[in-house]
Amino acid sequence: MSMIRSTDPDFRVCQIGFDTLIEIQLEAEHRGFATRWTSVDALRSQVEEGSVLLQSLMRESRGGAVRAYRCLLLFSAMDDSGVGGTATIDIEPTRFASLERLDRDPDVRKALARVFSLATGGISMISKT
Repeated sequence: MSMIRSTDPDFRVCQIGFDTLIEIQLEAEHRGFATRWTSVDALRSQVEEGSVLLQSLMRESRGGAVRAYRCLLLFSAMDDSGVGGTATIDIEPTRFASLERLDRDPDVRKALARVFSLATGGISMISKT
């Protein structure tokens, strides 16, 4: 797998609905992709219904063609604490290309890439002194 940088043509940030995430999960199960939830029920137990942010992270190529895009997800976790969660999921190229982009503006692209970088590195609430 090769990394997708924010300057790469395959870099994108999208906002998807919960139903679309379920469809992506089902496609990943059907295609036997390694990076996904074990089941739709497992996904439902961890991800709160609502919108999910998705960012392309890596691409898997076989025989010169892209087989899958590994994407980061940023979502509200299914618990009472109101915390967010991050996870990865593999998406087939046709579905990936169909997702509506949020990052067409270069400044927005940089800002969203930074949000994902912070989220995957861990965010803590701090007290101001």
